[in-house]
Amino acid sequence: MAQKSVQLDRETFSCSICLDLLKNPVTIPCGHSYCMNCIESFWDEEEKKKIYSCPQCRQTFTARPVLVKNTMLAVLVEQLKKTGLQAAPADHCYAGPEDVACDFCTGRKMKAFKSCLFCLASYCEKHLQTHYDSPTFKKHKLVEPSKKLQENICSRHDEVMKMFCRTDQQSICYLCSVDEHKGHDTVSAAAERTERQRELEVSRQNIQQRIQDREKDVKLLQQEVEAINQSADQTVEHSEKIFTELIHLIQKRSSDVKQQIRSQQETEVSRVKELQEKLEQEITELKRKDAELKQLSHTEDHIQFLHNYPSLSALSESTDSSSINIRPLSYFEDVTAAVSEVRDKLQDILREERTNISLTVTEVDVSLSDPPEPKTRAGFLKYSCKITLDPNTANTWLLLSEGNRKATFMKQQQSYSDHPDRFTEWSQVLSRESLTGRCYWEVEWRGAGVYVAVAYKNISRKGYGNECRFGRNDKSWSLDCINNSFTFRYNNIQTRVSGPRSSRVGVYLDHRAGGALSCVCSAMETINAYGYFYLKNFST
Repeated sequence: MAQKSVQLDRETFSCSICLDLLKNPVTIPCGHSYCMNCIESFWDEEEKKKIYSCPQCRQTFTARPVLVKNTMLAVLVEQLKKTGLQAAPADHCYAGPEDVACDFCTGRKMKAFKSCLFCLASYCEKHLQTHYDSPTFKKHKLVEPSKKLQENICSRHDEVMKMFCRTDQQSICYLCSVDEHKGHDTVSAAAERTERQRELEVSRQNIQQRIQDREKDVKLLQQEVEAINQSADQTVEHSEKIFTELIHLIQKRSSDVKQQIRSQQETEVSRVKELQEKLEQEITELKRKDAELKQLSHTEDHIQFLHNYPSLSALSESTDSSSINIRPLSYFEDVTAAVSEVRDKLQDILREERTNISLTVTEVDVSLSDPPEPKTRAGFLKYSCKITLDPNTANTWLLLSEGNRKATFMKQQQSYSDHPDRFTEWSQVLSRESLTGRCYWEVEWRGAGVYVAVAYKNISRKGYGNECRFGRNDKSWSLDCINNSFTFRYNNIQTRVSGPRSSRVGVYLDHRAGGALSCVCSAMETINAYGYFYLKNFST
């Protein structure tokens, strides 16, 4: 009840404008009191209307009242300040069923602000102040409010457990260490905490590292999803374009065949009609001649008959109809048969390729882990790549042919134009394609020998130095196939490779760390590089 009274007093001596204790209190004609500055400011706002009112009762004054400090109120407010007038705690400051309550509050308990592991008690802010002010409590261990303080008490000896038994893996008090835990590996709880804290930090580091790794994996998988979607969209677009081109090609071929048939039809019909007109003219002539001969046959004058007979009996040369060979209903049937044959072949091709395409689509597989290294040629061919040679890099002693897939060493220099990418001295040439991921290609060669190699694009091109020659620097790797022997070179370090002589060499490249490489080769006689490739990230 006393606390309620203090709260009421505070409200009584508070300004209704600023809601704080009155400062320089004044009482206006209606009887209500305010801080002098508060009511002055309020009336300053009403100055334009020339009407002044009370903020509480709304009574108005035509003239602005003269304000005089209420000395009695001022004295009372000052006395209340000196006696420590405070606001009653808000309801949310009191401890609820789920909160840790202050052990030293009487009546309705306040929420605990800290718990003390030495005192095994919880304190609100007011009762905790002694721990901050008194040197006696300075060494006490304060923690966040806890309901489990009693768990720190040894149930056997009713002492605070400040030790830890590593043998039994449990917290104990000092008496336990000289009693049932005598001879055990015991340390202070703080020392065990320090050790476990180090383990905890290591565990956290491991967990954080795993989180980072998994986040990277998630990011990679997201990129994989985007790559799959992009590849699928591009493939659909390209497939539709190819099939559209195929349809246009068939339509054009159909139009060409139609035009050819119509043209041949017109030619043949014209030729037949021309012959038909000749025959009809001949028939007309023969009918006229027959009429004259009939008339002559009825002539009774023998002399006149014999006189006219020679001229009338002579016939004009007849059109030769023996060459006319009628083939009823079989004029363009061979064309129909030929087109039908094309259709059947196309159907067979499409049927076969549909199966192949379907198998290719179903073989698309996102590998979530690195596949094992191939062991057989069939396994290597999964990563095969098509290699074409770059004329801009070819040395002038090399002749490129067969779609830039074959290089031949010549006895005469070739008239290539100058280019900054060209090898000026060594008989070498690079591929057009930059190779990344796992790649495999095969090289066929004949003659005295060949260097099959891979190199970075930034390998030097000018001069006779080792910085330009395959396998003699850190920019390239080469397999020298010379005089029936094989030597692998990198950074001018050579390693002999045993094996039977072969005119075909397979090259497998695995470059997971990135950095595009180019297929390269150096010819003494002839090289024929060929194959296909599948890109995937890899390291040297």
